[in-house]
Amino acid sequence: MTMFANLYRKKTINRITKKCNLLGSNNKIKPIEFMNIRLLLTIVLFLFILIFMDKGYFFGPIIAIIFYVSFEYILDYKIKKRINLLNYEAIFFFQILSLTLENGRSLKKALEITTENINNEISNEFKKMLKEVDLGKTMEEALMDMKEKIPSEEVNTVILNIRESTIFGNEIYESLNNQIDYLRDKKILNIKSQINKIPMKISIVSVLFIVPIILLLVLGPVLINYIMNN
Repeated sequence: MTMFANLYRKKTINRITKKCNLLGSNNKIKPIEFMNIRLLLTIVLFLFILIFMDKGYFFGPIIAIIFYVSFEYILDYKIKKRINLLNYEAIFFFQILSLTLENGRSLKKALEITTENINNEISNEFKKMLKEVDLGKTMEEALMDMKEKIPSEEVNTVILNIRESTIFGNEIYESLNNQIDYLRDKKILNIKSQINKIPMKISIVSVLFIVPIILLLVLGPVLINYIMNN
């Protein structure tokens, strides 16, 4: 399948590769395979429309282009879903890490203890990072590589602060607690934002469903009488 790689622009390959990396270490989607599947499905769709649809020569190219462009949103949807998951897990994970650091353990040891006791998406990424450190990478290098697999800006901010603390010798515990407070405040703001949207959603539902039903109940007898008299 990699022989088709020359069909794509380097810019496109880099963009898809970056998105695939943001799906995490356990991601099974390969960039070139993803692009090949998209291309083949687009060709099949185009031929199907061309053969079986009236004026397929006109609609075929339009629908095929829309499908080809939209297919990439599969990755965008998965990335967005992963961002929400990581943001949800981050507060608990970093709270445990902070408590472990508070007991005087080194960063590496604290991460090992935390990842051993927590099994979730963000913990798995730190486990992979620690394995890279054991294989010879520095903590700073491993953290930067890990950052390329994290689509959440909030989590990446914490990773950068941890990295800076290891480089400049700052107090990791205090910096981590500040980031936890920030994550907690942002979570509360997101919840408030969702609550504030509820009246708008209820209004939309009312307009689309309840109002037509009320109009039908009010105008129904009038319409029935009109039909019966005619």
